[in-house]
Order: sequence, then C-alpha cells, then structure tokens
Amino acid sequence: MIGPVMIGPSSSHTAGACRIGLIARSVLGHAPSTARIGLHASFAKTGRGHGTHLALVAGLLGFQPDDPRLPRAFEEAQGVNLAIEFQDVNLGDVHPNTARIDLIGGGSDASVIASSTGGGAIHVVRVDGFKTDFTGASPTLLLRYQDAVGMIARVATLIAEDGVNIATLVCTREKRGGSAMLSIELDTRLSDHAIRSIAHAPEIRWLRMLPKVMD
Repeated sequence: MIGPVMIGPSSSHTAGACRIGLIARSVLGHAPSTARIGLHASFAKTGRGHGTHLALVAGLLGFQPDDPRLPRAFEEAQGVNLAIEFQDVNLGDVHPNTARIDLIGGGSDASVIASSTGGGAIHVVRVDGFKTDFTGASPTLLLRYQDAVGMIARVATLIAEDGVNIATLVCTREKRGGSAMLSIELDTRLSDHAIRSIAHAPEIRWLRMLPKVMD
C-alpha cells in the first residue's frame, strides 16, 4: 500500500494523529490557547517513539501531516502561547490508537475523541460527549442544536436545495427535546448561503463546516 505523504515515522501514530489534531481544531472553530490531550492504550505506550505527541500538537496548530514544521511542533506551540498537557487515559472499548482532546480558545471549548485506524485514516467517535461517526475524508457539517420535530428534515432539505449530496448522517441527543448533535458527511462543501440558512434556525446552538483532512 502507498501510504500518505507525511513526516514519519508512522502513518497511524503520526499522520493519523496529526489529522486528529486538525479535526479537533476545526471543531473548536478557533486557534486553541489550551489543550489537554489524553492518550489511550497504544498511543500512550508507544506514542513518544512514533511522534504521536508532536503530530497531535502539529494538527492543533493547523499543520498538515507533511508539514516540515511537524518535528518542531512543541517549539511552534510555545511561539503562539499554546499551553499543552498530556496524560494517559483509559477510554474504554475504543481503538487502541485513540486520543481525547479538550480544547479552549477564542471564547469557546470543545472535546473530541478520535481514533487513528491505520494508513493515516481517522474515525471521530465523540464530540462534546455526543456519539459521532465521521472520518474527515469528506466535508462534514457538524451541528449542536436543541432537539425539535422536523429539525433533521429541515437541514436535509437545505442541503438538497444547495445541490449537495449527503454521504452519511448521524444524530444523537441527550433526551427528547434536549441538546442534540448532528454530523453529516457531504460529497462537497456547502455554500456560504446554505451554511447561513442552516445556522439561522433558532434551534441551532453552533455550527461547524469541517473541511476534509485527508484525500
């Protein structure tokens, strides 16, 4: 298999880890000022030797897996006053190459749990405590909203009116009428007009149009 173009040594522990950092940064919606990173299982045991710590921080800085600055990620983080804390965690029944990233920045906070599943591919399994199921391989619309009758249908209609096809859709909620999250993988990015139309719904708490982080 021809792997991803990257700064090595490992597609799963380095390229995949960098993409997890990129997704977490996109979920926050701002450059983070504080990052608490929990490393699970294999990430915790072998991450240092495989550059996992550097790669996660590089992603949080917005660097791609092939960015030559990746080996200097800690120094680059100091240069922008990004405070970083690592810890080993047990995240339960998840892939051994999994990280939990808790971020603060720009007046917002975000929590992302994602796994590096091999060959540079990733799988985002939780955002802010809600179960999710997206990979970063296509543009992804992420919504935090108040559960209401017809909400998913309204969002899907606006996406269709924008001429964009839905690849996957996953919705989870705390309870009926409570806080909910919707992740929709799309064939292409939504137009700015469609994004504004969706964000205008009174039930929407926040919206992120996440870019794809891998080809």
